[in-house]
Amino acid sequence: MADMIDFQVDPAKYRHWRLEIEGNTANLFMDVDEAGGLFEGYELKLNSYDLGVDIELADIVQRLRFEHPAIKVVVMQSGKERVFCAGANIRMLAGSTHAHKVNFCKFTNETRNTFEAAGTESGQTYIAAIKGACAGGGYELALACDHIILADDASSNVALPEVPLLAVLPGTGGLTRVTDKRKVRRDLADVFCSIEEGVKGKRAKDWRLVDDVVPNSRFDDTVATRIAEFTAKSPRPDDASGIQLTPLQRTIAADSVSYTTVDVTLDRAARQASIMITGPAEAAPTDMAAFHAEGAEAYMLRLARELDDAILHLRLNEPELGTILFQSSGDPEAVLAHEAMLLQNADHWLANEALLYWKRVLKRVDLTSRSMAALVEHGSCFAGMLAELLFAVDRSYMMLDEFDSDNRPLATITLSDANFGRYPMSNGITRLETRFLGEPDTVETLKSQTNAALDAEAADELGLVTFAFDDVDWEDEVRIFLEERASFSPDAMTAMEANLRFAGPETMETRIFGRLTAWQNWVFQRPNAVGPDGALQRYGTGVRAEFNQERV
Repeated sequence: MADMIDFQVDPAKYRHWRLEIEGNTANLFMDVDEAGGLFEGYELKLNSYDLGVDIELADIVQRLRFEHPAIKVVVMQSGKERVFCAGANIRMLAGSTHAHKVNFCKFTNETRNTFEAAGTESGQTYIAAIKGACAGGGYELALACDHIILADDASSNVALPEVPLLAVLPGTGGLTRVTDKRKVRRDLADVFCSIEEGVKGKRAKDWRLVDDVVPNSRFDDTVATRIAEFTAKSPRPDDASGIQLTPLQRTIAADSVSYTTVDVTLDRAARQASIMITGPAEAAPTDMAAFHAEGAEAYMLRLARELDDAILHLRLNEPELGTILFQSSGDPEAVLAHEAMLLQNADHWLANEALLYWKRVLKRVDLTSRSMAALVEHGSCFAGMLAELLFAVDRSYMMLDEFDSDNRPLATITLSDANFGRYPMSNGITRLETRFLGEPDTVETLKSQTNAALDAEAADELGLVTFAFDDVDWEDEVRIFLEERASFSPDAMTAMEANLRFAGPETMETRIFGRLTAWQNWVFQRPNAVGPDGALQRYGTGVRAEFNQERV
């Protein structure tokens, strides 16, 4: 377990970021420890980053939402002279496995999406205050902010130099955010992404690459002005007290990872992992005061955090376990009661954050490159937000009628109001709307079934599960599916699943992740980038890369 990547962070031990709170403003300084790389073999010079740096950033973004409800503006800036951020560390990328590079890019995208949405969803606006060079992934950090202020001096610029320097592409949505979010003209974007030196000054603003360009003499005043403007618009409470995101209770063994509400079993011989979710043992809090008192131990928040950690653990630490099975055990009514309390108080900042966290966790499931299935067994509790897992996975199997010697309550699925809009996918619509894209009337029919415990026959009739089997066929059918899945090419499965999961509208978010899957899985394996004479290997040596010139 020495090489395990851990996504749990102790704020007292941050090595790369510094957070300073001033009233309703958080000043977030990127000050990367050069010697603090996640792996050996590279130094994090010029505020370049690896996965460890981004794990800290993700933790900070999460804590700002839950622990600091009064924060209305976050100013992202550099703690170093003459450089904002040089982007992802090149030596790290050159030495990483292909799987690590892609999962690294996916996690950084998810982190940026989280603070990019914070302004609209939570009233926490992010400002990028750029002094010095801001290149590659550094500019992608800025692109995910709501507002970009660039110093007008000789050393400050923005750049996406991946194509000319490294023979790869911006991996954290850079190209997409330039065109789709900042609406940079296509020909100007072509110029911008083809030059190493980037763009500075008035041109950067004219091309819409930044929002403000100001001399250093007026830089701090401009930042203060923008802080005041965004603070005035924020609905965040001025005097609310946050809750502490205390460390998870987690035990990691050779073939399992156990939490209080989630148990992960690893079957390496079969190349699969099973995630068992346990329903609440305690009654739902009576109101938000009670929920606040429970803090991070409140069931809805505790389960979200544990499931999130489990998914990330499997992504980065168990790459050969190609299939994930979701199971649950507990009282569906208890799950619904805990969710309902939050839904009834959705205008409360903490309830809103807890529900938004579930939205992000479910998206994390959607975007996980594994074959996924759910087993709706007797005694399960797939209700409300847990029912969303049934529509996130590639297939679902449900137990039909009584099973011999099984005295658990019959399997049911229960939908709540939240299944019809509270947890949208990256495509901007619900999983049910995506599932029934060709049958929109079915979604309306399902709304009339809200809070009804649907048995296997009804769930099958309504299209909520893929198959329903009785005790004669159950074991064999599930076994055949798992054996078949394990026999297919992992590459083909990743591509097929990514293509099938996001039917319907295309959004900036689906374009970012769809292009990430296509571009990174292709470009990052081409010899022009990663071969012995490729750009990533020769970067910094003074020797130019040698390219195979065929267009394929």
